[in-house]
Amino acid sequence: MSLFLGRIDRLLPLMQLSFPELGLIRENCSEVSWIQSALFFTGLPTGASLSVLTNRTLLPKFGAKAKSGYVGQPIPEEGLEGIWKLLFLRDPETTLVMLTPYGGRMSEISESQIPFPHRAGNLYMIYIGAFTAGDKQQALNWVKNLYTYLDPQSIPPIML
Repeated sequence: MSLFLGRIDRLLPLMQLSFPELGLIRENCSEVSWIQSALFFTGLPTGASLSVLTNRTLLPKFGAKAKSGYVGQPIPEEGLEGIWKLLFLRDPETTLVMLTPYGGRMSEISESQIPFPHRAGNLYMIYIGAFTAGDKQQALNWVKNLYTYLDPQSIPPIML
């Protein structure tokens, strides 16, 4: 699952240029407004009324354990393969690894224009989460294991 802030017609050529091995096609994509994406990431259908977002009693309730950090250099291919293996130690529907590149342009924007303390030397933020519908300790252990795997001593030069 991914979020691209733009039209599918802009996304497809970018993906075909940068990640042709994914074979992304239009049918794999859904084009929605930004606020509709908030519905989707909350676990609601994108066609739901936006007013549901203002009613806390109607929002889905679920527990989660998570950690995040900043990555300073690209994760090597063998590191990504290790992440995939760890992802499948749990039901994939109960885990989340999210890479947030902030458009990949934060280092191009002057600190005096937009304050952002994590600009220098960081490519993106990585968020590691596990939903705790069942065993909360197991979810927490999975998050800790993946976070430890990403430690700079495990796969240099990731900086968490």
